[in-house]
Amino acid sequence: MLASSPLAAGELPPPPSGQEAVSDALLYLELVVNQMSSGNVVAVQQRSGHLYMSAADLRAAGIELPGPVPEQVALDSIDGLHSDYDSQAQRLSLEVPPRWLPNQRIGNRSLGPGGDVRSSFGVLFNYDLYLNDTDDAGSSLSAWNELRLFDSWGTLSTTGQWRQQLSGRSFDDSQRGFLRYDSTFRYTDEERMLTLEAGDVLSGALPWTSSVRLGGIQLSRDFSVRPDLVTYPLPAFAGEAAVPSSVDLFINGYKSASADLQPGPYTLTNVPFINGAGEAVVVTTDALGRQISTTLPFYVTSSLLQKGLSDFSVAVGSLRRDYGLRDFSYGSGLTSASLRYGLSDSFTLESHAEAAESLALGGLGGNAKVSNLGVVNAALSQSRFDSRSGRQLSLGYQYNSQRLGFSYQRLERFGDYADLSLLDSPWVRLSQRSEQVTVSLNLQRYGSLGAGYFDVRAGDGTRTRLVNLSWSKSLWGSTSLYLSANREVGGEQWATQAQLVIPFDLRGTVSLSLERNQDGENLQRVNYSRGVPSEGGVGFNIGYAGGDQQAYRQADLTWRLQSVQLQAGTYGSRDAMTRWADASGSLVWMDDGLFAANRIDDAFVVVSTEGFADVPVRYENQTVGRTDSKGHLLVPWSSAYYRGKYEIDALELPVNVRVPDVEQRVAVRRGAGYLLNFPLRRVLAASIELVDGNRKDLPLGSQVTHQQSGALAVVGWDGLVYLEDLAAQNTLQVQLIDGGTCQAHFSLDPEQDDVPLIGPLVCQ
Repeated sequence: MLASSPLAAGELPPPPSGQEAVSDALLYLELVVNQMSSGNVVAVQQRSGHLYMSAADLRAAGIELPGPVPEQVALDSIDGLHSDYDSQAQRLSLEVPPRWLPNQRIGNRSLGPGGDVRSSFGVLFNYDLYLNDTDDAGSSLSAWNELRLFDSWGTLSTTGQWRQQLSGRSFDDSQRGFLRYDSTFRYTDEERMLTLEAGDVLSGALPWTSSVRLGGIQLSRDFSVRPDLVTYPLPAFAGEAAVPSSVDLFINGYKSASADLQPGPYTLTNVPFINGAGEAVVVTTDALGRQISTTLPFYVTSSLLQKGLSDFSVAVGSLRRDYGLRDFSYGSGLTSASLRYGLSDSFTLESHAEAAESLALGGLGGNAKVSNLGVVNAALSQSRFDSRSGRQLSLGYQYNSQRLGFSYQRLERFGDYADLSLLDSPWVRLSQRSEQVTVSLNLQRYGSLGAGYFDVRAGDGTRTRLVNLSWSKSLWGSTSLYLSANREVGGEQWATQAQLVIPFDLRGTVSLSLERNQDGENLQRVNYSRGVPSEGGVGFNIGYAGGDQQAYRQADLTWRLQSVQLQAGTYGSRDAMTRWADASGSLVWMDDGLFAANRIDDAFVVVSTEGFADVPVRYENQTVGRTDSKGHLLVPWSSAYYRGKYEIDALELPVNVRVPDVEQRVAVRRGAGYLLNFPLRRVLAASIELVDGNRKDLPLGSQVTHQQSGALAVVGWDGLVYLEDLAAQNTLQVQLIDGGTCQAHFSLDPEQDDVPLIGPLVCQ
């Protein structure tokens, strides 16, 4: 045997690389892309020192190679791609440009399917009774009312007022008795966001057009059915991450979003709902703590529509005449249509048309975002009325930021421009021109400053110009100071006001003000008010005004109950005082029950506990009351199309009452009510101790059959067995472990609220 001396460490040859160790082989390796494990094992062919991968495996990993790619790709032949084979960890690491990887969208703006909106059959009656007594005019009684019928087919409502003179003379003869206001049927298709109205409707309009009342039908887009929909375009911020990173989004200095990123391009879309100019800072941080910060200005405005989104209304009918004076008075037939369409996220097209027997009108306009400098709006319309024509031009600009707000709007009419509002008064002319400029400036610690200029030239040629200045500042705590001055251009004096508001606590507020009107008269006011608690209670308001004019006094008291709101008060000067009282509320008929509540203008819910009384009910985690003797509670504060959370407190229920669900979320249609059932069920149950003829517990595991219901159970320790759905008279059949059988009989009180222990009961 030959011996040789050991080699020093520095004399050892380097170990072969993974590719040198095996010249040709099929490897199954964990794929790592830009330091991010894909979680997949892929087949890699090693031939003559080169690594080959399937193009399909690369695409499955999210890598899109540029240009035409063969089915088997030599990794070292692709420019921009770097590969590293780790033989010990059995990994294949690839480094590719981030743009080759899939785009990641952080945040979800896609509008999901419409929620499950509910309504049940019912009747609602809103009322407002007002009693008025004035020293020099006598007393009168008015009763406003709304009757509403609703179900899944829609809502039918009618409003009106009954007026009666009790003494003196306040109303003309034509104003006494009952007067109808509006009667309308409304159906809403929540999935398509469309609302159909028939009856007395108010036509849709744009900022540069007018609305009219008509009797007919109207079809319109209704975005209010989807509270989760943001109709205006929000900014999106894009970037690239070469390696696994995290991203933080700061809007105007406040952190609004965070997310983890995989390598590749990304787009941030979870921007909060904001308006005006702002600044976004996007900060990416990699695994080593290295940060890249990018500052991006943006401008958001709610006057635009998202690209592809449309808003419209089409109305056909007859013009409503003498509204508020006569029940049924309709005139000329007419058609009115308006459309807004988002051609892009920066431009929204607007159009409007009107037609009647002697009138034709058409107009076109739009809103355009000018980079981050604000929004410009313009519209031009042409009309022809009784062979007379005219034009209307509208032009405006708005800009808003955290510090500055500016708005300019001008509307000018040429010739004999007319619209539907002049159908019954062709001799009247619309105003010839209106112009307004408003500026607001946030001075931060020095308060807020506002200024405005308003110029209106009426149809008869008279001109009114006003200048307004205001300044407000928060002082200590929630105390605030407000100063204002306004003057008619060409007038002799400024009208000024200084107001100091001091809240004593969460419900009480004192307001002090000094005023000087344009006639040079000085006036001082003091007012103390205490709001009514939202859960009900008492609130009041006391005020006094004096100075160069006759002293004016006022006082009123409000008492809000769950079923009605009562008010009473007095106001006036020494020569003529007025005393008044008011009662308002609602009556609801649903599920064969009549419920009273404060006035309901929107949706509501009647909670039913299937006849169980005095069950606590919560709405949005706040206790709103207990069910009545028939197991009902009216919750009048629901908002239409909002999925509110309703709960019952089962802890106060008897132990033998089963509650499948203690919480439900439901959205209710606008103007409708929904009967929300919590299916409580009283279960007649008992624990029975079974013994044999020797007073020994029946063997553990013996099978028990309830003869009346067929329910099965097993005897437990100490001969106990628990059974539900029992009857007044019960028979148990027991199959013993040793093969024998026996029977036991017992009776129960069906009205009991507990689970009794019966026995020992002899099974024979």
